[in-house]
Amino acid sequence: MSDKRIIVAIDGPGGAGKSTLAKRVAKRLGFLYINTGAMYRAVALWALRLNVDMSDMHRLEQLAKEADIELDPETGDIRLNGEDVTQAIRDGKVSAAASKVSAVAGVRRALLRIQRGMAQETSVVMEGRDIGSVVFPKAQVKIYLDAHPEERARRRALEHQEQGDAVHRDDVAAELNRRDQQDRARAEAPLMQAPDAQLVDTTGLSIDEVEEVILSLVRSRISNGKEAIR
Repeated sequence: MSDKRIIVAIDGPGGAGKSTLAKRVAKRLGFLYINTGAMYRAVALWALRLNVDMSDMHRLEQLAKEADIELDPETGDIRLNGEDVTQAIRDGKVSAAASKVSAVAGVRRALLRIQRGMAQETSVVMEGRDIGSVVFPKAQVKIYLDAHPEERARRRALEHQEQGDAVHRDDVAAELNRRDQQDRARAEAPLMQAPDAQLVDTTGLSIDEVEEVILSLVRSRISNGKEAIR
């Protein structure tokens, strides 16, 4: 890893605020923002459109290898094979499929190469569930975002409501719990806090407050200073 490049790895369960915070922190630092969860969702969307069985691990791995996935550095929008799928991948069916797709070792290996390739030339803020433990185990800054389960469910339900989806918070909480258990129990790259990651509990904190906490951590970990950090 080049000394001129900085990797900020942000991991954590769903509803902890990873996407919102990672995007804001990347903008403040002038780094590239990478949402790895969106990449798994994109593969899942393609698989659904092709009616691929979610138990067909070989075919899912093929799709992951063949997928042309692009992330907009400014907005975080995602394109799949030239199509903007930013909104399409937020569908509930895609979310459920992405949970299964992300458990396939071949898919994770294929997307791992893409994720590491994105950080070859520039500093990045990358968020997901295994960034500090698997994708970039030597990242200079590792943060594990978490929040109380009830708070995470409230946030996720609010996201659905803002998108026009009628959901009950109890259903959202049950789905988050199911996903948490699956992610932590999977054999390939399970959700976990890396030993050297800083835990940041976002319960009761505003987005601005958490953003400042993360920026402070970045500044404290980067000893050589970066003009982009402000």
